[in-house]
Amino acid sequence: MNLQTWFDRHDWNATQRAINATTPQQVEQALARSRRTLDDFKALISPAAQAYLEPMARMSQQLTQKRFGRTIQLYAPLYLSNECQNICTYCAFSLDNKIQRRTLTDDEIRREADWVRQLGYEHILLVTGEASQTVGVPYLKKAIRLLRDYFAQVSMEVQPLDQPEYETLIAEGLNTVLVYQETYHEATYRQHHPKGKKSNFRYRLDTPDRLGRAGIHRIGLGALLGLEDWRTDSFFTAAHLQYLERTYWRTRYSISFPRLRPIDLAENETISVKIFDQCMSDRDLVQLICAYRLFNEEVELSLSTRETPRFRDHVLKLGITSLSAGSKTNPGGYVVEPQSLEQFAISDERSPGDMADVIRRQGYEPVWKDWDKTFLHV
Repeated sequence: MNLQTWFDRHDWNATQRAINATTPQQVEQALARSRRTLDDFKALISPAAQAYLEPMARMSQQLTQKRFGRTIQLYAPLYLSNECQNICTYCAFSLDNKIQRRTLTDDEIRREADWVRQLGYEHILLVTGEASQTVGVPYLKKAIRLLRDYFAQVSMEVQPLDQPEYETLIAEGLNTVLVYQETYHEATYRQHHPKGKKSNFRYRLDTPDRLGRAGIHRIGLGALLGLEDWRTDSFFTAAHLQYLERTYWRTRYSISFPRLRPIDLAENETISVKIFDQCMSDRDLVQLICAYRLFNEEVELSLSTRETPRFRDHVLKLGITSLSAGSKTNPGGYVVEPQSLEQFAISDERSPGDMADVIRRQGYEPVWKDWDKTFLHV
């Protein structure tokens, strides 16, 4: 079964109705099973499952410890550029936001990398806007070459590429690619991406397939929580994950939970802030984290500094396997140009050292590099 066949099997409105019509009995049946289906996942993310959050959290914690032990991987994003050719309604890097554009030079990349490495990190996530002429494959190839001397693992979250381009970067040492679909509702997707290459819904949807065929070690998935109904988007993310695991079984997978955050809008040197309606509560997000873990014991679950310190501390044990800390979401944000405009507002501003202490106090071990990298060539 190819992706097109998979995607056409699922109707958004029918899925949404089924989730909202879930009964308590269906939730209990899902919780009683040792291996859970997509229908069980629907039950676990349903409004009816909110009454079962405590047993879900307990089971999620047990399954995570069974598979990953008491470890939390730490990583940091390194923003290389805020140049972008797309218009996206929720992003400060959007082409129509008249901000000062910045792309790091080789020397600036080294300065940022040296700072991040001194913080203890061995895992770096490269982030750029989507500007193929400025930060295309030649730029990314050079950046990976510069950074592989600093870090044991290099990941990236940039514009979707073609399969041969991914193969080129993998040969340079690229380990992981994160590519969020933003929303699986095609009409809503087009509404929020009116201009640029990113407006091509199907090309973006096909990106994990191109990565799988290219032989990437890990693929990160996720929906931007708040653009559409979070429950239905999360079901489609889980279905996409299942399809990919069955098709590219050598590849590992992770799920992230990016909730919409306020962004700065620049207009004639005046900065205003765009606030999005919060469509997902903290309780909802706890439910979703636990539902993913109960659905898939193997998938890695990542939580960024978008979330508050209090929330991150409370969910750390419930299924999360990786956390960012001390993040800067602007190019040069660590040492080169700290005051440049952020992609989105950070909520948890604690240092990596402080976050590591929090992890230890909860009886877990902070891990500063990819725990399974040593098994890549076994």
